[in-house]
Amino acid sequence: MTDYSLTSHIRDRLASCDQQHLLEFADELDGNQLQQLIEQIEAIDFEQIADLFNHFGAEQQWSELAAQAAPPMALRLHDESDNRFTRDEAIAVGQAALAANQVAVIIVAGGQGSRLGFHHPKGMLPLGPVSGRTLFQIHFDKLRALNSHYGNTIPLYLMTSPATHAETESFLREHDWFGYPADYVQLFCQGTMPAVDDSTGKLLLAGKDRLFLGPDGHGGMLAALQKNGGLDELKSRGIENVFYCQVDNPLCKICDAATIGYHQLAESELTTQAVPKRDALQRVGNIISIDGQVRIIEYSDLPDDVARQTNDDGSLKLWAGNIAVHVFNVDFLDRMTGHANALPFHLAHKKVPFIDTTGKLAEPAQPNAVKFERFIFDLLPMAQHAIVVEVDPQEAFSPVKNAATAQSETAETARQSMIAQARRLLTSIDVEVANDVAIEIDPALAIDKSRLIAATEGLSPISKPAFLQ
Repeated sequence: MTDYSLTSHIRDRLASCDQQHLLEFADELDGNQLQQLIEQIEAIDFEQIADLFNHFGAEQQWSELAAQAAPPMALRLHDESDNRFTRDEAIAVGQAALAANQVAVIIVAGGQGSRLGFHHPKGMLPLGPVSGRTLFQIHFDKLRALNSHYGNTIPLYLMTSPATHAETESFLREHDWFGYPADYVQLFCQGTMPAVDDSTGKLLLAGKDRLFLGPDGHGGMLAALQKNGGLDELKSRGIENVFYCQVDNPLCKICDAATIGYHQLAESELTTQAVPKRDALQRVGNIISIDGQVRIIEYSDLPDDVARQTNDDGSLKLWAGNIAVHVFNVDFLDRMTGHANALPFHLAHKKVPFIDTTGKLAEPAQPNAVKFERFIFDLLPMAQHAIVVEVDPQEAFSPVKNAATAQSETAETARQSMIAQARRLLTSIDVEVANDVAIEIDPALAIDKSRLIAATEGLSPISKPAFLQ
């Protein structure tokens, strides 16, 4: 039987904001179920949710912003004439920072592989073209190679979500953190936000005993890192800058020395990597400049006519695509925790299953709900001397986002990108690889050409699949 004394104050609170339906099935719950539901309700800021919902459907000012958009000032790959620093200078500075143990890594790994038909945390997806290594292991192996190369240990902060945290931790423990020192790995879980009905603003139930709660977006990283003590730990370790990336990009060059070096030479507080867009409407965020401030506008918010603008030579005016790789100054992150509106919520219209008034699970055919997310790149306008660094997409960007039936950004296209990258590296040391042969190279060899040369001695031409270790 429901303990009404326990829920009376909750009932009053819900009545004041017209959310009484959340306790509609309270009489059917046991004590533990009711307690879970009450704890979730107590954690909700209903005033904030109502205020956010009131902006749903309001006309966004993206068209006005887009009209002012200019390409960002960027450190370009193939034309250093406008660059303040040479690439060699940047690499030297970045390598010195890594050798001095001044850099940590944050990998965002809160997503599940459901869209890929893989019902586990995406980081557990087997992806190695020959080895079958998971995305997690690919990144851990890169970090171990860096540790060996620079003679220290880079602290790793891995952000999960409530849906992936327990399974991620269990998986990494089962594999003994892929040989990484456990004291240098911190898992921290991002926060959640409820979803609301798109016509009424009422919170949705995922079950009779629980709210629908979704991850609060990659922008939740800042609050979660602070809440879990990560920021304090970074400062206590003397870390000056954090390299940030997402787990679904196996080509990411973690702790890229050039990017870190440019970041430090420019005294940047937030540096973001960019790739030239393949076409005007490529589904990546657009890195732009408005009144001298670097910003990112999502592809869905940039009007097509603005995206298609070209320069006199026919190249895209807004060329810079966001690949979610950034370098943050730790003092900047610390300062931003004191600015409540530094990371605003974005509203997204989505399909969300929910418990209907009969107590049954409803599966909507059309978007029925509003979800709220924060984006970490919204910190860009707040940063002093924010800069953009171009990287080669062939070497730095091949994410796994889509099911196998898609034309791009699938597990298979990522594998082929890894093979092509390995083939280019072997070609650079005059090792011949037969056509259509799968090749994979351990990062410990890739980071040290002398070791790679020794490991491939007598192998050329390589005529069968090989994982070079």
